[in-house]
Amino acid sequence: MIQICLPRSATAAVAAVVLAATPAVGQIPAADFAARRDSLAARVENGIVVAFGGRTLVHDYGTFFQLPAFHYLTNLDEPDAAFVMVVRDRHGAGTLFLSPINARTAFYYGQRADSASSQRLFGIAGRPFDAFGAMLDSLAASGLPFYTLADFEDADFARNDSLTRGQATMRALAAQHAGLVVKDAHPLVNQLRARKSAAEIALLRKAAEISSEGHRAAMLTANPQHEYELRASLEYTFTRLGAERPAYGSIVGAGINGTQLHYMKDTDPARPGDLVVMDAAAEFHGYAADITRTIPVSGTFTKEQKQIYQLVRDAQDAAERNSKPGMRAQPAQDSSVMVRARGLAALGLVESMDATFDPPWPVTCAQQAAACRQSNLWMIHGISHGLGLAVHDPVQASFGDATYRVGDAFTIEPGIYISTRALDVLPDTPKNKAFIAKVRATVKKYENSGVRIEDDYIITDKGLERISTAPREIAEIEALMRRRARIQP
Repeated sequence: MIQICLPRSATAAVAAVVLAATPAVGQIPAADFAARRDSLAARVENGIVVAFGGRTLVHDYGTFFQLPAFHYLTNLDEPDAAFVMVVRDRHGAGTLFLSPINARTAFYYGQRADSASSQRLFGIAGRPFDAFGAMLDSLAASGLPFYTLADFEDADFARNDSLTRGQATMRALAAQHAGLVVKDAHPLVNQLRARKSAAEIALLRKAAEISSEGHRAAMLTANPQHEYELRASLEYTFTRLGAERPAYGSIVGAGINGTQLHYMKDTDPARPGDLVVMDAAAEFHGYAADITRTIPVSGTFTKEQKQIYQLVRDAQDAAERNSKPGMRAQPAQDSSVMVRARGLAALGLVESMDATFDPPWPVTCAQQAAACRQSNLWMIHGISHGLGLAVHDPVQASFGDATYRVGDAFTIEPGIYISTRALDVLPDTPKNKAFIAKVRATVKKYENSGVRIEDDYIITDKGLERISTAPREIAEIEALMRRRARIQP
């Protein structure tokens, strides 16, 4: 295996210049957490908020990381806790239920907060977790509705949350108290989380800066022969610059693996002539960046690779122009799709911008025409999601009038993924046969060209600001990768 050689003189110097100019970034102020709880109480008006934190890991010896919604309200990053807030007339009184560990175990894992220290550390009264069940049982008799924050990591996994402690606890409570009203508190908390405070934006900026340096380091990696060498460059840089962990499983896919959206094995060869999709970013103080760059293993894009890459880059530009304060989110998506569809038609990868096919997934084309356009086969995902405590965080443009507002943080990430494998899974219908016959030769010309370009943005009172700075233009990427020759393996 070729050793990855990223000496401080080559890549750390670049990072030092960028990061040294950035003021030190601290934690979210305690007053912000109290304000969040007050805002939630105002929305609940009268009710019982029950939030469940993460559990001690039982599958490995990994580091514990708190669940986003629980951290957002409490700032408690220890396992096996719960939070209850009794809200009456829009004013809430909260209690943390804590699980201290015994003195011997503390030598291994450190002390935890307890009832005596909770108020001082978090501004919330504390009680032993043993009292949690009795407290819920007592409050159930109050006649007030319960608002629960379940214990899933990310909203993407909410529909699969059925056996967690939170779900089991509330199901048992409802069974014991007929007529108990239990509501989902996540929509209320998500609306609060959607608008990022100045302190949160500072943490997101830092996460994006660190992540951008990781991508620069990957582009400078000398003679990469495997996907994992590039991942090592990315994640080494994240850690060296102060990130707690990658914000999600790093995706480093070369060749055909770059056409699989969430490829995370990162074990295959990276061969000259391949494109590599690198979707990887850092988490800093709980806040996630999300950046994707596509680079040529050889350091130089081929003519065909440049054509696909520039299409995606132009689509990102179109979305940026349509992502401004007061603008609806949908035009950004629509303009990005239009640019790519027009380009795919010009290259002969679809019969026309509006030509349709019979998809291999369930869809009613009469109701979802866009899903049945041939171009959708090559660009199957949306272009944006919010950023924050979760890599797919709420954004204000998902609520109300669906417009971008100051305090929004989100990605723009168009992609195109070309592979004959996509043609091979199409249903055997007359329409698909005609489509395949028309484009197969052209698809082979662009075989295994997976391109995604993803950047991070915030909406400020001055407009849209891109906070991820890794090179993204073809000339910039090739120029940086030419420097690899001076870095010896």
